[in-house]
Amino acid sequence: MTAPANAEEIRDVNTRYHDGAAAGYDAKWGIDFGEIGQAQVLGKLRKLLPGGLGTYERALEIGAGTGYFSLNLVRAGVIGHATCTDISPGMLAALRANAEQLGIDLEAVACDAEDLPFEDGSFDLVFGHAVLHHLPNLDRAFSEFRRVLRPGGVVAFAGEPSRYGDQIASYPKRFAHRAAPAWRALVRAGPAVEGHSDGGAENHMLESQVDVHAFTPQGLSRHAKSAGFEEVRVRGEELLANWFGWTNRGLEASADPETVPMAWRQYAYHGYIALQKIDRALLEPRLPPAIFYNLMIAARAPR
Repeated sequence: MTAPANAEEIRDVNTRYHDGAAAGYDAKWGIDFGEIGQAQVLGKLRKLLPGGLGTYERALEIGAGTGYFSLNLVRAGVIGHATCTDISPGMLAALRANAEQLGIDLEAVACDAEDLPFEDGSFDLVFGHAVLHHLPNLDRAFSEFRRVLRPGGVVAFAGEPSRYGDQIASYPKRFAHRAAPAWRALVRAGPAVEGHSDGGAENHMLESQVDVHAFTPQGLSRHAKSAGFEEVRVRGEELLANWFGWTNRGLEASADPETVPMAWRQYAYHGYIALQKIDRALLEPRLPPAIFYNLMIAARAPR
């Protein structure tokens, strides 16, 4: 399948892929809106936000998907009112359903991150998770983030693939692909239907086209600085946990999820959490951000 050639094609592919993936997205990524999900989201923001974790009356999430970050932050009391945007109407429909189930009132808007339909200075916080690498024009997007922030407001994004870390992550992914038949036999799991976790085989074919950037710390920082942000901070997140996680995701993606044993799921989850703690305590404060799989960026709008 031909890769997207321009910005409009990138937006179209992202919309179609995420619309198709929306129904199974929470199950695929193990998204949780209880204590586990809140702990994960708050842990990321504590590392990222300048001055530590505060409270924000009005917050805008870019590429909110099914609401993992916004809904957990509202439940934790970090956000007063959430406005959630996504280019995918299907994702926003899933988000609204999650919000209704949790009893949370929010605004959900289908729009392009590079052309936000909000007035200047509308928000205290603009944030997102694993979304910047989908956007065709990052300079324009960061200019929009600054425009809709109040003076002194904060922008924060996590879960963005680093260029070097993405290359490293290809090794556990390839290993998982080769080891998958033996692993399924070992745990007695049945093979997956192609595209089962992405909305079907046709939608699965789009997955390789939706990611258009992998970042260096300097390059990611430059987008924020060129938009006029101050106090720009980029750090890396997850090294051992990511190698472990990508290996396990690759193995599990090859199997019918109904046949994966609970013992394996417990091992994968607890192993990931243990390695995440090692990364946080020992590696993230000491190693250069570029070698981690995920990059995080935070900055402040001029006062």
